[in-house]
This record gives sequence, C-alpha cells and structure tokens, in this order.
Amino acid sequence: MSDSGAAAQQDAQQGDGLAAASLARRIDVTDELTPQQVHDVLRILDAAAAADGRQAVSEQGRLQLRGGRRPGVQHLLLYTGGVLAGYGQLEGTDPVEAPAAEFVVHPEYRRGGHGRALGDALLQESGHRLRAWAHGGHPAARHLARLLGLALFRELRQLRMPLTGADLPAPQLPTGVTIRTFRPGEDDAGWLALNAAAFAHHPEQGSLTQRDLEDRKSQPWFDPHGFFLAERAGQLVGFHWTKVHSAEQLGEVYVLGVAPEEQGAGLGKALTSLGLRYLAYDRSMPTAMLYVDADNVAAVTVYERLGFRTHETDLMYRTES
Repeated sequence: MSDSGAAAQQDAQQGDGLAAASLARRIDVTDELTPQQVHDVLRILDAAAAADGRQAVSEQGRLQLRGGRRPGVQHLLLYTGGVLAGYGQLEGTDPVEAPAAEFVVHPEYRRGGHGRALGDALLQESGHRLRAWAHGGHPAARHLARLLGLALFRELRQLRMPLTGADLPAPQLPTGVTIRTFRPGEDDAGWLALNAAAFAHHPEQGSLTQRDLEDRKSQPWFDPHGFFLAERAGQLVGFHWTKVHSAEQLGEVYVLGVAPEEQGAGLGKALTSLGLRYLAYDRSMPTAMLYVDADNVAAVTVYERLGFRTHETDLMYRTES
C-alpha cells in the first residue's frame, strides 16, 4: 500500500472535500485488464515509485498485470472524475492463507480518501480475510493499515552489501556436487520441482508455476548464464538464480534454494559464494542485494556475517480474524 503521510492523516477525517471525492469516485473490479488499462496502471506505478522512492507493487504483481486472466487474481481500478487514480491487486491463490493485496494511489490524487477506499474495497472482495503489503514500511502505510483494522504480520528485509573490493572466497562444493547453468526449456520442470521442495514452507516462492517461470524468462533482465544449478548424479539438488538491476547497478541474490536432503552440508553457502562472485567479477556489480524474512534468524545471521546489512523493510499486515 502506498500513500503519503498527509494523505493517510486526511483519510481519517470527515469533511466536505472527502465527501465530494467519494461522490466522484468509483472502483471497478475485473479479473482481466485491457492493454490500455495495463498502460494506465503502469503509469500510476511509475509516478508513485518516483514520488515514494520504491515500487508499491511487487515484481510478481507487476508481472500479473499482463498476459490476460490469471486464476485467483483480481484487479481493482479506482477512478475519480473519470480518471484512473488508483490501483489494487488481490491474489487469492494460497489454499491456506488469506488473499494478499497491494494497492497504490497516484501522487497527484492523494489526500482524497482514495487509499482508504481501495483498502475497504479489497477487504470486501476478500471477505474480510486480507493480507496487505506496505513496501518500504512508510509511516503513512502503517497509519492506513490501522484505519483498515489490519495488524502487523510479517517483516521482509532487503539487505545489501558492497561487492567492490569485497573478499569473496571461492565456493567449496560438497563432494559429488557439480555446477552448471540453467538451460531454458530443458530444465524448467526439474527446477520447478526443486523450487517447490526447497520452499515448501514458503507459499509465495514455493508455488511458482510454469507460467510464472515463463513470465520471468521473458523479462529483459533474464540471463541463464547467471542462473546456476547444482547437480548430484544428474539430479538437481540446489540453485542460485541471480538478477542484475542494470539501471540501479545492483546484483541480486534473486532466489537461492537447496533440496531438503542436501541442507546442512554447505551447499547453500557454496552457491551463495558462487553467485556473489559472478555478480562482482563477471557482471561488475558494485553492490549486492537480497530479501529475507526478519524471523529467519539463521539466514539473517549468515548473510550479516558475509557483510550484508539491512537497507529497507517491507511490512505485511493482515486482518486479525
């Protein structure tokens, strides 16, 4: 969720201005966006990112804008005076957890109660079982979450470390494990199965489908040379998928996973070193980044020992019922 501090404060007030905005406002709910709607939503996301300093909708959410109807995904379009001024996305694909939401108001249309209206609409569409992301954890988003009756549920940290001049030791692979890079098409099914096993505890990452993989393979940043696979006796047992953010000069530990039966043997550490060396030496990235849940103390400790430090935090809120 993304709104300005003044906007969130004014969302709590009643008055002639908000009443007028409410009369002029409508919210359409659809499970498929037209190309023009996609264009207009991306315009809002770009404007909000420029104003707020970061994206209000995750990579997965932005990928789900395109490509037609997707099971469990709804789009909420907020119009005021006939102009698209806000956007919300609701994903209800998790069989256990409440539907997850992200929403944003164009900076030029804040302070009119639109953020509160989008949040209320998302609550209604979800049957009042909702999880909502606040990327960056801005105070305004925390205030809006309270207005909507949502409680803090999850903290996702973005960690960064400098790569320029960093001491990056050569990876020490467990005996019998070899490394190669991803072969698009040939490795899809095997990687999806390994990813599901490695992230069985993680509903977002572990549930990736072939369509999700195709979405990522079609992006300009995709490079199989930075997608490392670990094998034992011809079977995939681990991977480190790196990502380069060229404009920001950031190299990302995008996804790193190890088969359950291989965990604890040092493969994760070796794969981490392999990917960081690739980003530093082959791609000349000055900085590395990654995302990790704050309550994953073991992983946070490992990354901090490598030199990573918290850069910013995403917060997820949910209904308490």
